[in-house]
Amino acid sequence: MITVKHHNTLEYLASSRIPVPHGFTTRYGGVSVGALASLNLGSGRGDSPENVLENYRRLGQALGFDPHNAVLCKQIHSDIVHTVTGNDLGAGLYRPALQPCDALVTDIPGAALVVFTADCTPILLWDPVTGAVGAAHAGWRGTVADIAGKTVAAMASRFGARPENIRAAIGPNIGPCHFETHGDVPQALKDAFGEKMNDYIRPNGEKYFVDLKGVNEWLLRRAGVPSVDVSDCCTVCESERFWSHRVTGGVRGSQGAVIVCKEMKP
Repeated sequence: MITVKHHNTLEYLASSRIPVPHGFTTRYGGVSVGALASLNLGSGRGDSPENVLENYRRLGQALGFDPHNAVLCKQIHSDIVHTVTGNDLGAGLYRPALQPCDALVTDIPGAALVVFTADCTPILLWDPVTGAVGAAHAGWRGTVADIAGKTVAAMASRFGARPENIRAAIGPNIGPCHFETHGDVPQALKDAFGEKMNDYIRPNGEKYFVDLKGVNEWLLRRAGVPSVDVSDCCTVCESERFWSHRVTGGVRGSQGAVIVCKEMKP
């Protein structure tokens, strides 16, 4: 179950299946102003560094992580999964950004993985056996490239996580009520995954509505993950609560999906 959490004025969503610190942020509870008001987590949106750092400080207090251990993802709508090491802690905030990628995995205790969205699909992953965690940003191109499944595979190959043990949560995105596209997106999905994708595509005249959350849940289950929580929030329907790239025309902040790796008890 995805539930709403509050810490002072800060609001975020979390999965009851994942007990380590994590969350899908909303716009509420930060110090940014104007079109970025108020909990903007994107360091490349034109916000002042001071505001961004204060927003991470507040989020760190709410979730329980040190912002110096946050690792930000410089996203390019790819299927690249980066393995975070101790040398990466603070990347994007206190040290140079990582090379571009769209998913992060780690088993470094204290590391806080961060991906950004403003319509795309955020995915968080946790393995209760190894303690490894993952975070992925899946736009429609990343979905077609199966970044969800590749993040699961990276956790398996790099940390020994078994997919059947992994717990996943999918956060707010542009829902099937508003993700209207031309035929290129449905065709790319069917080319990649077959006619099963018709379950997630609804024709609308010459265009189509596509359920990216549904496709990514299917991809996680195909990868062997049986436990998937899915938010029913749509960033367009609730554009006062979440940033939507479509609604704002790109003049916006970024919400984050964050998960913290915790040291496993012997």
